[in-house]
Amino acid sequence: MTAFRPWRLRGRVATPRDGFPLVVGIVNVTPDSFFDGGRHSTLDSALEHGRRLLAEGADILDVGGESARPGSQPVDEAEEIRRTEPVIRALVQEGATVTVDTRRPLVANAALEAGAHGVNDVEGLRNPDMLELCREFGAGACAMHMRGSPRTMQDLPEYGNVVDEVGDFLADAASRWKAARLGADALALDPGIGFGKLPAHNHELVAATVGFRQRFPDHPWYVGLSRKSWISRLADVRTDSDRLAGSLGGAIAAATLGCDILRVHDVAATLEAWAAYRALGGPVA
Repeated sequence: MTAFRPWRLRGRVATPRDGFPLVVGIVNVTPDSFFDGGRHSTLDSALEHGRRLLAEGADILDVGGESARPGSQPVDEAEEIRRTEPVIRALVQEGATVTVDTRRPLVANAALEAGAHGVNDVEGLRNPDMLELCREFGAGACAMHMRGSPRTMQDLPEYGNVVDEVGDFLADAASRWKAARLGADALALDPGIGFGKLPAHNHELVAATVGFRQRFPDHPWYVGLSRKSWISRLADVRTDSDRLAGSLGGAIAAATLGCDILRVHDVAATLEAWAAYRALGGPVA
């Protein structure tokens, strides 16, 4: 059975429980995120949600203040900081391990000053300032693949070979991380399911998890597919589904193939589904 890899985050090591991948709970402090926009857009509601996810078993909380759904418009940096900084500060003070979901160094800096342990960058650390911030604060990071920007990423994305192209992009991010003299186990790599990909691309990328882990043996592998619309395009899935069951099935598939970190909206349900799968003898790569 594959051993799930830990993730080093600013003096902490998020270590998977025996037989379980790490689970990152999503805290969107936004009015317009694709699934839960507006539900947790105030400080009190965001803190309540984060605490609930921790109680359900989340290992890490990922706090974001800008929607990255397809077609979304950028948010002013000051507004993004206003949304995320107080939430991160309060959750860290309560003992949570927290990453900030941002593509902007100024926002990342504010989050790290507030105590965040890592940066989840949908632009794959292409801005060298992100690397410098991680070095300065000793923070971990997740580099994700995305083609274009959230506003344009779904404008007819094309690939010659999506697995090779995404892998090469992440290899470049890992190379730049290493050149900055940062530890490999502090950088998670994410193929960016749903970010500039058609459904067929998403299927190929999840199926390629074993190969990606072999290509990047020193980095934890990170997947976020929770509640995304492409799930409704899978064979035999209802188009009017709320995509919870499909998200759980996708999480089990990814974990079965060795995915080390799952980013999810539904922490308790994900852990229950995986526990049942293991208890019933489901195979793991």
